Amino acid sequence: MANKSHFNSGHKTLNNQKKNGIKHSSSIDDKKIEKTIQAIFIEDAVQFLKKLPDNSIQLILIDPPYNLDLDTWDTFSNYLDWAKQWLDEIFRVLSETGNCVIFGGFQYQDLKKGDLLEIMHYTRHHTNLRFTNLVIWYYKNGMSAHRFFANRHEEAIWLSKTNKYYFNLDEVRIPFDEETKELYKKDKRLNPDSIEKGKNPTNVWEINRLNGNSKERVGHLTQKPAEIIQRFVRALSYKGSTVLDFFAGSGTTGRVCIEEQRHSILVDSDKKLNNYFDKHIKQIASNIFLPQYRILKNTDIDLVLKEIDFENNKLSKNLEMVVA
Repeated sequence: MANKSHFNSGHKTLNNQKKNGIKHSSSIDDKKIEKTIQAIFIEDAVQFLKKLPDNSIQLILIDPPYNLDLDTWDTFSNYLDWAKQWLDEIFRVLSETGNCVIFGGFQYQDLKKGDLLEIMHYTRHHTNLRFTNLVIWYYKNGMSAHRFFANRHEEAIWLSKTNKYYFNLDEVRIPFDEETKELYKKDKRLNPDSIEKGKNPTNVWEINRLNGNSKERVGHLTQKPAEIIQRFVRALSYKGSTVLDFFAGSGTTGRVCIEEQRHSILVDSDKKLNNYFDKHIKQIASNIFLPQYRILKNTDIDLVLKEIDFENNKLSKNLEMVVA
């Protein structure tokens, strides 16, 4: 049976427009900006979300707690009642081309725990968010098991606000090796430009987890590799747009946003976020090509948004001067 996503009207429209050389209304020219704003808030996620204006965020990228009792931030008496509060806010704060990625997994062993299944069910039946993709994060390194098959993957759901969601496949294509490239070039049915760009990474991504002695480690229990965050940021947001992580944990999202010239807003109830983020900054500080950025900690969210607008408007004025 064919995958129903193949018949998605949004996908059909995009494909037809590409064939005719027409840009979709969600297409946005990716431009370099002078400086990004990286804001950090030590605050409850639900309360913080209520302060954000409508349509203010391009990408929400979160790895929420799942009631696994890993720490004080991971314990809830009623998980779904808590999760509903922030799920209900996501649609409102996303821009018209906005996307949301939620990392998670399926907890088969203990029904009292929260998991991605519960989040997916609630989102589908009680919000206006659209399911766009399910990404499988596959890794070879993991824990052993004796009473079930050892787990070697996690899931991430990609949600969008409308069918005009922003998606830049070219930013995350995987290059073909030279031998494959030359072989494909002989096939007249294939587009030479597509061959040069590389292949679609599909929705199964092989990226190793961080081991205990990884140089990227900053001390957080559930830290994700920068590589997987980077792929989502590149594909689902554009330079100068704002990325929100309201379960910021290790602060990896902010690190990636600096490197990829996106503004970021990091929120976490655990004040250790400040220390984790400082460690990220030390790790990337030696990069002489690192884009300029400014860090704002625990300031007013309205001020942060004004600073972001200022940097983006400065870019627009510079472009107008060049054109003139």
